Amino acid sequence: MMALPGLLLLELVLYACCFVCGIVTAASLTVVQGNFGGLCMLYGLVSYNATESTIGVQVSSSASVCYFVSAISIMVAVLCFSLSLYWLYAIFIDGDVHREHVWMNAAMVMCGVFLFFLLISGCVLKIGRDVLCNSVMRGVPNITSCEGAQTKKWVNPIEGDNFYSGLQKAETAVWVNFFFWLLIGVLVIIQRRQNSQSKVITGGLSGPTGGLFGEAGVTAAETEPFFNRPARPQ
Repeated sequence: MMALPGLLLLELVLYACCFVCGIVTAASLTVVQGNFGGLCMLYGLVSYNATESTIGVQVSSSASVCYFVSAISIMVAVLCFSLSLYWLYAIFIDGDVHREHVWMNAAMVMCGVFLFFLLISGCVLKIGRDVLCNSVMRGVPNITSCEGAQTKKWVNPIEGDNFYSGLQKAETAVWVNFFFWLLIGVLVIIQRRQNSQSKVITGGLSGPTGGLFGEAGVTAAETEPFFNRPARPQ
């Protein structure tokens, strides 16, 4: 087994953290959606029945909104898990941790794509949760925060005990995932620069010995004079 570079080791740790964040986001959002009978409450509106003192769903957004956020998180988690398995195989089985320049470029593109979609997911969760909470604060009396609606009675079969904490957990996991992918992108750029510099140094010093500054060695033909000297008389 080859020695593992410190930057690659840190990158593997970040992949593991991104995997956990992706699972947390998808699981939290799925649980909230299940508690509302499959309804996606991002950008949703609620109504309050003063007679029965219960909270009901007035408007829900399309289920595809929640599915989009969950799908992005699952894709990130699956890719992080696959990359972790690949590098573990390369380290412990294959014994090769060399990274080609083209794969580093592909990793940078992958970081950019995931950062874009995680940014969209985080904004969807943040704005969607704020819209829902504004509806709760305006429609439900005697509460001072959106979290306080978790203690209220909801229309059966809705279970609103943990809707706010679940959405908040999903949003936090997305933004942490976004930050980790920023770090991964920085690590890939640093490793790419180090790889390029090592190739330049190796290429400049790998010529045959005998020349100045790593240049090719001088051949016998180059040491001959331009005009052959006449032979000495015996």
